[in-house]
Amino acid sequence: MPDCEVISINIADGGEGTAEAIAEATSHTTQCINALVHDPLGRHIEAEYQMTSDGTAFMEMAAASGLTLLSPAERNPLLTSSFGTGEMILDAIDRGCRNFIIGIGGSSTNDGGTGMLEALGFRFLDTTGNQIKGLCGRTLESIDDIDVSEVPTAVLESSFTIACDVETPFCGKEGATYVFAPQKGADAKGMEILESGMRSLNEVIRKKTGTDLSKTKGAGAAGGLGGAFKACLNASLTKGIDLILDMAGFDEMAKDADLIITGEGRIDHQTCKGKTISGIVSRAKKAGIPVIAIAGIVDLDENEMAESGLAGALPIGPRPENESDLEYAMRPEVASDRISSTVAKALESLSPSLFRENP
Repeated sequence: MPDCEVISINIADGGEGTAEAIAEATSHTTQCINALVHDPLGRHIEAEYQMTSDGTAFMEMAAASGLTLLSPAERNPLLTSSFGTGEMILDAIDRGCRNFIIGIGGSSTNDGGTGMLEALGFRFLDTTGNQIKGLCGRTLESIDDIDVSEVPTAVLESSFTIACDVETPFCGKEGATYVFAPQKGADAKGMEILESGMRSLNEVIRKKTGTDLSKTKGAGAAGGLGGAFKACLNASLTKGIDLILDMAGFDEMAKDADLIITGEGRIDHQTCKGKTISGIVSRAKKAGIPVIAIAGIVDLDENEMAESGLAGALPIGPRPENESDLEYAMRPEVASDRISSTVAKALESLSPSLFRENP
């Protein structure tokens, strides 16, 4: 279709790529900053974020505390910490930033955000009044109180907008642990420990702040990091995809489109619950524009496909059977070729009736 006009925009929903997408969408010039932080297991790494001249920082918690920073054998949310995310925030505060937009998708943690808060100066105390250090998923049940007396004023005066892609509460059967901890490496016994700790921490936070995170949508994002931001830093939790679509001027850009093509690493039942594709479909539906999605893996049954609102959901290649297959499929040149051929086949097969006007 050589006569088609194609408009491309960079989109994310709170996970990897969010800071870059926000920086691209903003009218401000941004500077790339590399902060020395600790990764989820306490090793030194550099985490990248974007900063504007007016003191706004665009960050991804995944840059410091993400699952992709760990090998499959290292993934264990009982041991991982969001401490590095707090260090990244402190780095920006030291540079004069007081306004933060932070994507919190792609986490490796289930520590209720305690690691991040610890790095920012919050002190978590046990029943004897002693500080618990090295916070992680397995230490949550030991927390009896939170001391904020040593938190820097600059931290408490900063504004935080948190871009998350799920509405998961802090704890419970639909909460952070049971929904997401398995993909972070937790087994059944580990999930019992984590959930008990999250429920205990929620009660401590409720007594300290008056906020019951078990009833707060998005509080369970990033293993409870969303709740920590909400209850302890008065953050605003917003759907990452809506934040970025608004900043990018998506509605105006798409108003005359005949077709929208989007994508995701994996399309499954979670896709319809606040992630990139669901946000795009919601807006496209109002404008009467069909949407097709491509993905590395498509796991939708007939009913889920109908609920998704998509005109089509297409895998770009054969399903990876092992780590070797996955590594090959994720090579940029391989993924690019597969995406191109999949889109070409989709356009060839689409009925003209899908379009509001024939291309």
